[in-house]
Amino acid sequence: MDRATYPGGVRAPAHKRTAETQVEALSVPARLVVPLSQSLGAPSRPIAQKGETVKKGQMIGRPDGYISAAVHAPTSGAVAGLERIIDAATGRPADAIAIEPDGDDAWTDGVGEPRPWQDLDADAIREAVADAGVVGMGGATFPTHVKLKPPKGKDVDTVLINGAECEPYLTCDYRVMLDRAEDIVTGLRLCMRATGAERGSICIEDNKPAAIACVREAVRSQDGCDVRVFQTKYPQGAEKQLILAGLGREVPTGGLPADVGVVVQNVQTACAVADAVVRGIPLIERVLTVSGDAAAVPGNFRVRIGTPVARLLAKADVADGFEELILGGPMMGKDQFTTDLYVTKGTSGILAMRRAAAGEGGPCIRCGACIRHCPSYLNPSRLSTLGESFLDGNLDAIDIAMDHGLMDCILCGVCAYVCPARRRIIHLIEMMRGERRKALQREREKEQAQKAERMREGEEVGL
Repeated sequence: MDRATYPGGVRAPAHKRTAETQVEALSVPARLVVPLSQSLGAPSRPIAQKGETVKKGQMIGRPDGYISAAVHAPTSGAVAGLERIIDAATGRPADAIAIEPDGDDAWTDGVGEPRPWQDLDADAIREAVADAGVVGMGGATFPTHVKLKPPKGKDVDTVLINGAECEPYLTCDYRVMLDRAEDIVTGLRLCMRATGAERGSICIEDNKPAAIACVREAVRSQDGCDVRVFQTKYPQGAEKQLILAGLGREVPTGGLPADVGVVVQNVQTACAVADAVVRGIPLIERVLTVSGDAAAVPGNFRVRIGTPVARLLAKADVADGFEELILGGPMMGKDQFTTDLYVTKGTSGILAMRRAAAGEGGPCIRCGACIRHCPSYLNPSRLSTLGESFLDGNLDAIDIAMDHGLMDCILCGVCAYVCPARRRIIHLIEMMRGERRKALQREREKEQAQKAERMREGEEVGL
């Protein structure tokens, strides 16, 4: 199934000038600020106290719920305290643990040592991954141990390792495929064992021939594993599009990849799984790309979690006066309003742009470009006009948008990219989804209040 692909999408300029830049390991900064919210789900609960001495790899944040991930000290040193920072994913204040390194970079006991892993069962693999705080490193940050435990009644037969890296500018996954192909394959095998899958594929776009050759060599002797080559197109690396292109399976509306027997992991996540299970190393560092037209010396860097973004901007020789800062890629990344941010497990890229993207666009001109290119077969134009209608006071607009696939949108940004009127389609869709979630929360709270009232009335009459 060479050059597999799916309907829709766009061929955006790649801007991957860091593709041939080898990964540079940055030294530990003078101060690390480690966010406690580093996964999709509940933030971890701080367990390290101010003044406490911690070692590299020591847990400093305990998961606070099933959908949550552990956080570990990226180096040894003293805990300076709990701080309030800006969460780059939400733009809201969040808690973080500040650490002042002691320069020893000393591991905590039992961490970083090789472990016998070849005979581990699924539960043991998931436990090691959970203990290491591994999350999806392509940007979604869903806790990996949860993903590796398919829901009851969902049989997974295939694991896909996502090496598409279809976002412009980003090349960190490409460099990881060149540098750590064997670890990616080991991570794939562990994910297959944890999910019970008999088949595994590493998925790479055809603009990365060196990575294809490297990974094919590493996977050559592994039964049930192969490399699949995909057509270079955005958003080829989106889970649903990868599954459709590679396997011909369509994830149902509101469904998950497990509904069609698939689990998808990013290539760096696969490496983190191998580190966790084979070496007992928690997720305390990652490879990311620093680029953008304001970066004089862009590159790929291996950095500790909690590294200040400002230090990476300085490393890439980003001059003062740039207008736009994006964490992630330019299509699905998040615009930031401050540089006072810190690297998390999900920070795949840091882009500094000289000029910010254009602001408000005009009215829809009914050209149909967004419909032709939408990889989710939606009508983004209709959704955006419903969003404007809601802002004008039409409270029924969100219910109508639900009937038009509001929750099927993957927020890839293709519609806004191809729109000649430069409409803020994604902003309007995200706004409506947020309002929908608020409405559902209000309904739940109302039902709980009514239930509590009925219980109180029952007690009063002696029922």
